Amino acid sequence: MEGFIAFAMGNFTLTFFVIGLVVSFFVIVESRVPRTGPVVSEAIFKWFLIFSIGVSGVYNAVFHIAFGKMAAEFIGWADSPFQTEVGFASLGMGVLGLIAAWRSFDMRLAAIIAPACFLWGAAGGHIYQMIVANNFAPGNAGIIFWSDVLVPVFGFFFLWLQRRYELEARSVAPYPWFRRPAPIA
Repeated sequence: MEGFIAFAMGNFTLTFFVIGLVVSFFVIVESRVPRTGPVVSEAIFKWFLIFSIGVSGVYNAVFHIAFGKMAAEFIGWADSPFQTEVGFASLGMGVLGLIAAWRSFDMRLAAIIAPACFLWGAAGGHIYQMIVANNFAPGNAGIIFWSDVLVPVFGFFFLWLQRRYELEARSVAPYPWFRRPAPIA
């Protein structure tokens, strides 16, 4: 059990992605609305934003701010004051992901673009370290590397689905209680 917990915490991006899928599944199964494509994709996207962007970003922030030395060792790097900066950047993106789960396409777009820039930049840095420094530490070349590449891909896919359903007037996002009143002419 200790090994499983260490794996789940060390590979938190995968852990939170799976938790988001599990929560989505239960939300969809328990929903009283018809299980159409827009309903299913909205549920998965919402919980993806909450867990893969929001909770994951906040977890990463705590890890880099409070446990910077451990985070650096996990990645295979020396500890540095930049750990704190990475932590606060992650905190901002995490909070953005949590807020965007209940907001419109534009807010969700921002919640995917910011982490995409960060994660794809980090993936490039990981590749560089693998080639130049032969750094194949789990936090540099393991599941974390692949999630740095794939989480933004999933995010952009969900954005594409939301936009497609909006253009077809079938979207269930943003939520009805968040609709803005029509402008007065």
